[in-house]
Amino acid sequence: MNTMKRTIAIVCGGDSSEYEVSLRSAQGLYNAFDHDRYDIYVVVVRGLYWHVNLENNLTEPIDKNDFSFTHEGKKVKFDYAYITIHGTPGENGIIQGYFDLIRLPYSTCNVLVEALTFNKFALNNYLRAFGSTVPDSILLRASQANDYDAAEIEQRLGMPCFVKPAADGSSFGVSKVKSVQELPAALNKAFMQCENVMIERFLDGTEVTVGCYKTKEKSVVFPVTEVVTDNEFFDYDAKYNGQVQEITPARISDELTAALQAETSRIYDILHCNGIIRIDFIITRNDDGSDCINLLEINTTPGMTATSFIPQQVAAAGLEMKDVLTDIVENQF
Repeated sequence: MNTMKRTIAIVCGGDSSEYEVSLRSAQGLYNAFDHDRYDIYVVVVRGLYWHVNLENNLTEPIDKNDFSFTHEGKKVKFDYAYITIHGTPGENGIIQGYFDLIRLPYSTCNVLVEALTFNKFALNNYLRAFGSTVPDSILLRASQANDYDAAEIEQRLGMPCFVKPAADGSSFGVSKVKSVQELPAALNKAFMQCENVMIERFLDGTEVTVGCYKTKEKSVVFPVTEVVTDNEFFDYDAKYNGQVQEITPARISDELTAALQAETSRIYDILHCNGIIRIDFIITRNDDGSDCINLLEINTTPGMTATSFIPQQVAAAGLEMKDVLTDIVENQF
């Protein structure tokens, strides 16, 4: 084993609506990492201003030429970046491209996979070709914001349906639309977040989510979490303000659990993912009464706050987050 004490940057912040959530994820990761094994720093990225947090509320700017910082005359260079930015630039391939250019290993998928998974419409249609079941959807671009056929949308997708930003890492801008009269306001709300908007068929079923990571030596798929909320859907308040029950393991059959875990592992391999991902599904019934697993979306930088799904699933699996993070880091070396 390499006994060198690596220096790790937990990269957080970003330019999306979930900036504050990302900072909380960074704190959760900072607490979970093995500090005896690694020197850990939190690096905050916002626009063009990047800085590292130091003790006593001090900060130092990041030198973007090599992703380093200098403090009291000493230059510190990082060996690894653990990315926990929800949204741009951490979840769409932008910062991954930067790290590729400077040859710095990082915790997430590569540029192509990040860009693909960030665009829900593109991802769903890509994975449909590999046999995944996904809800039918329609893509509208900003140039079509006021030029669409509401009757055609209703005929194809039915009501209610979901209107959501097609490429956005947050829960903002999402609406459950119950009639065509509600479409204009919902579309306007989504277009405020993203220039491409996805209108998606509503599926009535059991929502679940499954985390997974793989290394050269092992494949780990976490227990399934069932998501129950009295809200119209799993919105921002449900996700971050406690308006939800998160039940791990989910109250489903062993056979369905195994099928969900197998599908999660299969998708991980199809996309050639890296690090921890989390896949959201909704379980509906086929005409013959059997379960149908529908893919909703893939999170490549899942939340790591105290209430996030992944820490819950890691604990339910009987694992230590410290060991999981070590697995992920050391797999790059």
